[in-house]
Parts: sequence; C-alpha cells; structure tokens
Amino acid sequence: MKTLLPSFLVTVVVATTAHAGTVMDDIKASDKLVCLVNPNSPGFSIPDSQGVFQGFNTDFCRMAAAGILGDAEKVDIRGVGFSDSLKTLVARGAHVASRSITETGTRDADPALAFVATTFYDGQGFMVPKSLGVSSAKELKGATVCAEDGSTTLLTLADWFSDRGMSYRVENIADKTARLEAFFSGKCDVYASDVTALNSDRLLSDKPDDYVILPEIISNEPLALVTQPDQELESAVFWAFQVMLNADKYGVTSKNVDEIMADIGNQPKAVNRLFAADGAAAEMATKLGLPADWAYRVIKQVGAYSEVFDRHLGQETPFKLDRAKTINASFDDGGLMYAYPIR
Repeated sequence: MKTLLPSFLVTVVVATTAHAGTVMDDIKASDKLVCLVNPNSPGFSIPDSQGVFQGFNTDFCRMAAAGILGDAEKVDIRGVGFSDSLKTLVARGAHVASRSITETGTRDADPALAFVATTFYDGQGFMVPKSLGVSSAKELKGATVCAEDGSTTLLTLADWFSDRGMSYRVENIADKTARLEAFFSGKCDVYASDVTALNSDRLLSDKPDDYVILPEIISNEPLALVTQPDQELESAVFWAFQVMLNADKYGVTSKNVDEIMADIGNQPKAVNRLFAADGAAAEMATKLGLPADWAYRVIKQVGAYSEVFDRHLGQETPFKLDRAKTINASFDDGGLMYAYPIR
C-alpha cells in the first residue's frame, strides 16, 4: 500500500545506489530476476495450490524476466511485507517490487529507489460492515478506523477527516493479518486502504458479502513497479510494460502473436516495429542487452496488458471489473493507460 519509507533509508542511500548496468549484470549473471510481491492479496499476488504466486502484480514480475532473460519462468517471486520490500530493494536483496506501491514525490526523489511504470491507477477508500448501516464516508464521524501503522494511509485519513471537521479514532496495526482480524472481529468500524486492496482483502473474510466498499475515493494512488536504481534495468522494465500496452493498442495477444509473426511483413508499421527482426524493438534490444525477440517473448509468455487485467481482475473473476469502465482503460478508450511509441 502506501507505507512511508523508514528513516534508516536516509543513512544508506549513498552506499546502496547502483551504477548504470550493474544490477542488470547481476540479473544476467545469476540468470534469475528476484521480484517482491504482497504475500497474500487475492487477484494481485497469492500462492496457488503448488505454492507458486499468481496474480495481476506477479505477471509484471514475469514480464520483466521475459524481457530481460527471455524466459518468464526465470523469476524468483517472493512474498514479503510492505516495509520489508522497500528495505530489501535498498539492501539490494531483490531487483524489482511489484506490489501496489504508490509513487509519491518524496519517494521518487529518493535515489535508493527507482519508480519505473504505473501498472494500475487507484485511490484510497473505505470498507465497512453492512451492519454498520452507512452508505457514505460522510457518515463516519466518530468511527474507529483500522489502517496500516506507519503508512501514508494515516496521513490521507488525517487530511480527509480534518478537512470535514469530523472526529475519528485510528487503530494502527502493522501486520496485515492482525489488521484484518481486528476489522473482521468488529474492533474497528472501518478498514482504510487502496480500493484495489479493499476488494482483494474483502475476499479474505469468511463472509465477503457482509462487507461493502463505500463510494468515496479520497486520494490518487498511481501504483508502480519499483526497481533498484539502474538505468538499463529501469529502461528494460519500462519498455517491456510499453510493449504490453502497444500490443493492446494494435490487437496483439499471446494467442495471435505467432500468426502475426508468420506474416510480419504484411502487418501495420507499428506492429512491424514491435516484432520484426529489423524493427525498433530489435534495435532497442541491442542497446539494452536484451534478447533480440524480447518483445515477442513478453507477449507470448505473459500477454498484452488487457490479457493480464482480464485474467486476474476481469469480469470472469471475483472482482468482475470491466476494464473499459475503469481509469485503467486504454487512453484510446478514455482511460489513463497510454502506450509510448516504440520506434
């Protein structure tokens, strides 16, 4: 979610800031990309029956591995707590974090972390029991709110309630399991977090239908991929994500990409630039030290952005989200997902 950086980071920034290319060298030498995710977030990152993490955020870990190493399976996905994920990146214990981390000005200004690409636009909201009998956050005067200790959720809550002259009480609980247990047991009237997290966490209740998410969204939360600071790694991850958005724009999916490749000479120029042996993506591969067909591998092995969204959050999932009706729709459909040109 939106945990503030621990104060100790200030003392280690200079020592842990990587030079351009050194992290990419480490990834290639180990032939494995280490990626951090939330350990228990249905739809976004949760272990399957084999203990393998699956979900919207985990697929961007696989995207990075496919683009850099040519194989989406060459990734070590680790579930860790929020503050631990930031500490681990700073200590160079992982290469990427894909776990709904909000990009803010102060975080982006910190040279120990690199915010690379926004994969989901979100906002902070409120979840309440239906039994509370409220339909708007404006009715929460005097409520007890469960929120993550040390998080910017607390700052947003303070601003929102203060601006409206409303009193409230907060239960600061760092551990997610304990925080949800407190809310589901009735210790708190309200649970505050990003709306995506609320939808996910509601599914962890024994009776999800007993809880509702109120309509108010009280903040802007661009949730981003974060890497160790390394120019080559940042570029590779950013442009791999752009490949997924461009594939969406031109109707390329994991299911039809082989057919498109077989007739690449007759494809639109933008598609040709993505996948042809002499296209712009191939030229980028030379400059960034990626597999020559890295763009193809990202789409074939992981899929276009719409495939990832629909697979984990779409209308055939418990979330039942219609991407076209969210701000995460393509820019061409009125959303915020804007494909950068690969040329």
